[in-house]
Order: sequence, then structure tokens, then C-alpha cells
Amino acid sequence: MGKKELKTNAMRILERQKIPFTYETYECEEFMDGIHVADQLGFEHKYVYKTLVTTGKSGEHYVFVIPIEEEIDFKKAAKAVGEKSVEMLPLKDLTKVTGYVRGGCTAIGMKKQFVTVIQEEAKELKSMHVSGGKRGMQITLSPLDLQKAANAQFADVIQGVTDEAVKI
Repeated sequence: MGKKELKTNAMRILERQKIPFTYETYECEEFMDGIHVADQLGFEHKYVYKTLVTTGKSGEHYVFVIPIEEEIDFKKAAKAVGEKSVEMLPLKDLTKVTGYVRGGCTAIGMKKQFVTVIQEEAKELKSMHVSGGKRGMQITLSPLDLQKAANAQFADVIQGVTDEAVKI
């Protein structure tokens, strides 16, 4: 009964596509980073992914879904989407561009379908957690189902360990 009002656009899209998912809610008044969200819900960090929105040199927007403990590699990200370069979308533009707020941004059901890339290691997971489309909600689904719902591709877009770091 009470769960009806909790539905987000992302959840409605998943239901329409008959994609199985579960969701968890948590107390959240303001933005909370993915690590705090994972800790609050008791999720292992390696299964929790954050959604980043970028702007390419061309002015197009791109969405990247990466593990919460990782940082995006802008060179790899640009290459993955065929751009010369990409940079983070200014926070003030996030809601206008995506329809979502910081901390509630998900690759499913943005205002427009943007080119979306999921970090390739996600393919190995049975399930993953991503924002449910509003602060205080996480959706759990299979990476392949996220790929389908977000019309995404998989690629390596995170900062890797450099050879120099290995030599230490």
C-alpha cells in the first residue's frame, strides 16, 4: 500500500520492460556519496555503482556508471564514446539535463536517452546496486538488465593502476 507512492520513473521503466529488480530505501535528507549509502544499507562496496554525467567537447552529454570506490578516467571515457574529451557536467545543470537530483541520478529514465557506458567489470556481477531515481533509494538488478534498460554499453572507463604504481 505505502510502496505505491515510492515508485520512481526508473522503477516504472523497469516494470514496463518486465525487468526484475528490488529496491531499498534509506534516510537521506541531503546528498550522500555512494560509499556512505552502501555502508548505511550494509552493501559490499564492489556491488554499488554511481552514475556520473559528463559533457563532451561536442556539447553532447554522456552517462557513466562506475563502482563507487573508483574514479572516472576522462581519457578512457572520451575514447569509449568517440569524443576528443569529456568533463563532468556542472552540478547546477544536472537536474535540467537529466531530470534527476545529485544523489538520486540513475542511468534509467533520464529526460533524454544519452549514450551510457557501464564499467566493464560489472558484467561479471550477478547483481549490482544503483540509484533508484531519487535520494534515499537504491535499485538492485543484474548488470545486463541495467544495460538493457539504459540502452548502455560496457567499456573500461575507470582509472587503472599504472605500471609505476605496481613497481613500488
